Amino acid sequence: MNDIIYTISARGKKKNFPVQKYLDKNFPNIPLHKIDSVFGFVEQSTLYSGRPFLHPQLSEKDIQYLYDKNIGVRIPFTNHFFTDDEYKNNRKILEKYHKDRNSLIITNNELAQRIKNDYPKYHIEASILKEIDTLEKIDTTLNLYDTIVLPMNVNRKKDLLQNIKQKHRITLFGNAGCALTCPNRICYEYISKRNKFLGKNKAIPRYIYHYIYFYLNQKWCMHKIKPRKLHGIIDFDLDEFYAMGFRRFKMLREHSGRKTGY
Repeated sequence: MNDIIYTISARGKKKNFPVQKYLDKNFPNIPLHKIDSVFGFVEQSTLYSGRPFLHPQLSEKDIQYLYDKNIGVRIPFTNHFFTDDEYKNNRKILEKYHKDRNSLIITNNELAQRIKNDYPKYHIEASILKEIDTLEKIDTTLNLYDTIVLPMNVNRKKDLLQNIKQKHRITLFGNAGCALTCPNRICYEYISKRNKFLGKNKAIPRYIYHYIYFYLNQKWCMHKIKPRKLHGIIDFDLDEFYAMGFRRFKMLREHSGRKTGY
């Protein structure tokens, strides 16, 4: 399994906690040379989604450390919505991180196409937020994106996985949180809308940070509307996926207090 590569989540990492220590603490069994990229918020932007943007997670020192170790930075520009003005406002970030090995996770097809045209060095990956869960959707999406992150629940659809032709262009979750069993991921689009406001704020006090999380979870988390048993982080059998031909895996860390993953 020497050819497996990982993309590692820096979700929830404090900006002043060095990424080296973060990786050692949370992913001690994954050697650095196996890490293709680390993903998380870098700077203020309204194009983030997946999680509320409350503060950057990767500092300048973190990013330089990753570059020194030949690890790419993966930026989650996964917002469902964008405008021409937003695109212009984010050109500074796009230009700054426009380097070989760096990548963007994107949900909006128009945004993906514009970035591919203007910033060809980026590896463009289709986000889990796109809910690509059929062979037809996979084939169509690969016409535009370099790779696809499949939803966590697709890991359990073995017949579908076996029949994917371009497995080398698929990223599977190596572990999973609450989205694995969520019947309707209503948080995705709602957080995209909230980040249009949150992404304009350079820093949010810690007490407001906790309030926003509490508010979002209460109002727009499907678990609060229709409770179900949560199991925390669930690990998948990567050997099984490897035998099928998959080589790219996305790894989360556990958010034990919320029974899910970051």
